[in-house]
Amino acid sequence: MQYLVIAYDNDNALEKRLEVRDAHMQGAKKLMAEGKIINAGALIEEDKMVGSTLYVDFETDDELNEWLENEPYVKNDVWNMDEFQIVPVKLLPKD
Repeated sequence: MQYLVIAYDNDNALEKRLEVRDAHMQGAKKLMAEGKIINAGALIEEDKMVGSTLYVDFETDDELNEWLENEPYVKNDVWNMDEFQIVPVKLLPKD
């Protein structure tokens, strides 16, 4: 199922975000190659990264939850999980 993920960062998380960004990017690129992440990008306010938005496609809720459990921005308290949003979507096919 396809989802839009909207994840704002915790207050003052920019330093943590930058520290674990390489691990986040490596995982994201792997999932993109597998077709699990369709597209992703940083949310920007006043020229600073303040969160992330992703379109993802996971077969099951368990697969989605496994990704989140291992996501460096979750494990390192970058994303504010109290305001985390996962919205089911149906994206327009690229073909």
